[in-house]
Amino acid sequence: MAGISPPDLQKALSGAEYPANSEQLREVARKNHASKEVNERIAHLGKKEFQNPAEVSKAVFQNE
Repeated sequence: MAGISPPDLQKALSGAEYPANSEQLREVARKNHASKEVNERIAHLGKKEFQNPAEVSKAVFQNE
């Protein structure tokens, strides 16, 4: 699942309202026409609720 950058993630989640869970973030990413890789990363975050974009970024990139 390599190949995405923090700006890719920020662009995909533009307009997201927090707190948000991964399903809400996936919906925002779909509306923003995010890449398959970004959608997969968000899908693997589980059911956790995120308070801000920094928490999402940390969760997405922690396993690289």
